[in-house]
Amino acid sequence: MTPEIAATPAPTESDTPQTHWIWVAVATPAHSSVGEPLSYVSPTPLEPGTLVRVPLGRREVLGVVWDPPSNDGDAPVLPQGVKPRAIAGVLEGIEPLSASWRKLTAFTARYYQRALGEVALAALPPQLRDLTPEQMNRRLKRAAKGKDKDPVGDAAALPPVALSEEQAAATQQIATQPGPFLLYGATGSGKTEVYLHSVQQLLAENPLAQALVMVPEINLTPQLEQRFLERFAPIYGADSVVSMHSGMTNPQRLKSWLAAHTGEARIVLGTRMAVFASMPHLGLIVVDEEHDASYKQQEGARYSARDLSVWRARDQNAKVILGSATPSLESWHASRPATAESPQGGRYQRLDMPSRIGAAELPRVRVVDMGQQPRGAVFSPPLLQAIVQRVERGEQCLVLLNRRGFAPVLHCKECGWKSDCPHCSAHQVFHKIDRTLRCHHCGFTQRVPHSCPSCGNVDIAPMGRGTEQLEEQLAGLLRNVITPERRAARVARIDADTTRTKGSLEEQLAQVHSGEVDVLVGTQMIAKGHDFRRITLVAAVQPDGALFSSDFRAPERLFALLMQAAGRAGRDAQYVAAQGGNPPEMWVQTWHPEHSLYTSLRKHDYPKFAAEQLEERADAGMPPFAYQALIRADARSQEAAQAFLKAASDAAREAQLPGLDHVFLFPPVPMAVQRIANVERAQMLVESTHRGALQHFLAAWQGVLHAVRSDHKTVIRWLVDVDPQAI
Repeated sequence: MTPEIAATPAPTESDTPQTHWIWVAVATPAHSSVGEPLSYVSPTPLEPGTLVRVPLGRREVLGVVWDPPSNDGDAPVLPQGVKPRAIAGVLEGIEPLSASWRKLTAFTARYYQRALGEVALAALPPQLRDLTPEQMNRRLKRAAKGKDKDPVGDAAALPPVALSEEQAAATQQIATQPGPFLLYGATGSGKTEVYLHSVQQLLAENPLAQALVMVPEINLTPQLEQRFLERFAPIYGADSVVSMHSGMTNPQRLKSWLAAHTGEARIVLGTRMAVFASMPHLGLIVVDEEHDASYKQQEGARYSARDLSVWRARDQNAKVILGSATPSLESWHASRPATAESPQGGRYQRLDMPSRIGAAELPRVRVVDMGQQPRGAVFSPPLLQAIVQRVERGEQCLVLLNRRGFAPVLHCKECGWKSDCPHCSAHQVFHKIDRTLRCHHCGFTQRVPHSCPSCGNVDIAPMGRGTEQLEEQLAGLLRNVITPERRAARVARIDADTTRTKGSLEEQLAQVHSGEVDVLVGTQMIAKGHDFRRITLVAAVQPDGALFSSDFRAPERLFALLMQAAGRAGRDAQYVAAQGGNPPEMWVQTWHPEHSLYTSLRKHDYPKFAAEQLEERADAGMPPFAYQALIRADARSQEAAQAFLKAASDAAREAQLPGLDHVFLFPPVPMAVQRIANVERAQMLVESTHRGALQHFLAAWQGVLHAVRSDHKTVIRWLVDVDPQAI
């Protein structure tokens, strides 16, 4: 405990008849080097996990009573002149957070190199941090009056659902084996029904059990919530299913958190933040689309919700299902079967579901060589003809381009001027719909200039393409196409720009499901998880950018995106048959048709692609055969940022930190986008073939980093990113 935090006079033992020392986790300032629980005094003993209000500096904040650092709980030795401070109040009416929850947050802080209080308090709903004990009591009383405590129905009354042979085999293994499980199922194979069935079995067997089901993005929660409510609300009540994600209001998040904490909510659906939900009777965790990079937090404590799910399930003796049609290479390697070279195999159990439900077939993949197409064509003639034919039959098409806006940059051909952001080392994206230039990194926005700011040339033109441009061009190309309903073809776009307002995404998805949209243009947010029943053709128009990226994970992400996008086509076998039985298609326009990634994509052969990638990574000593961490520094100049990282590296070597013999420190380099909002960014990679050695080194390095930071005043901030998803 530092004098700055605890120096304000407060009641002492002489002021009260009896006081008890307690340790409280609070959100201390970043890089304050105060990572352990702080000591306070309380008039009564408090159980670990109790929520309290405590003074911190000149503020009063929420804290969590923590386990004492030693078994005897002796009074701490305070610096001379520092008096103990008393807690301000207890949030009564809320049961203490369980020991398993505290272990989870403590492990997260330790593994991802963050302060304990930062992780613990960030895991709680924002409104809980702001309410006084009196306000909390009033809220709890109001909530208790509105509860219906009568049981809704009998779990045995749930109607049986017919499962396919593959689904039945998977659910049987989940019910009888310990796991962890990797559910490797083709898109449309019915993985969600396996989740539903497994949750149903759990709740039927244990009247207190709870299940946590996670999806990577907010836009996937509404349809998932609808399916779970349809299945379980008639038996357990509508309050038994709650959601947790950042798109909810603070009161909604608090209500869901309290329902899970008290056990009233039997099923919690949510995004990565839900991994920290307080669920005292947790029996099952489901991580859908487990490969998705969205499960990795990119601000604050940079945790992986997928990896924490596996840890939490093991700690709480619960089962965990990781599901995907394109598993992450880490999970795929962890679920490898036993062989002569590896008799034990991986630590996960792989469950295969290669077939689609019913008679639905996987889409036929067509790869178009753009080198053989008319110069400058956005849509190759064969693809455009295929789209027209589908629309004229009343079918829907999906066009994928993972870049929003009209064009990535405006360009002057006379002097070479480009629409660079004045605050970032990136271009401002041209948005034609409102005639603005926007930086997608810092948010800086300005009107499109009437002429080149450099030379005055009025002929400035867009370079490259975004979803806005595709929508406009398709609308023009299909303007004379008539659907079976005798109306003109309709083109719509779904991306981050069209879904900013509340409810807009749900409204647009409803239009697609109802058949009001014939061609849907969008980014990766529509390429995964959605159950579009009328889409029979999917096209990826410019996917080549990731083939030669400096990030070694780029091919893995591209393959997953294309496979997931292909899975949106032909999901309803009855609809396809009613339309004439034309097989669903996935079109890929590329300048590299012979690339091995597209060869595997043609055959929907993820195992082959994964084997090739794992072989390359094994040869290069990259994850999952090595473990990595990134040290990132922000400063006013690139030189200062790199100087800090180099000094930290040199200091680690001089101190001969634990684990250093098994750790390799790479030289500091600028980040891919090295300047954002006038802040220069640099990074340094730390790598080891031993996870334990890397963790020991990083833990010992924290003190060195704090010391080096004090000598580099121009450094704004630094952070450690363990198991980074992008380099």
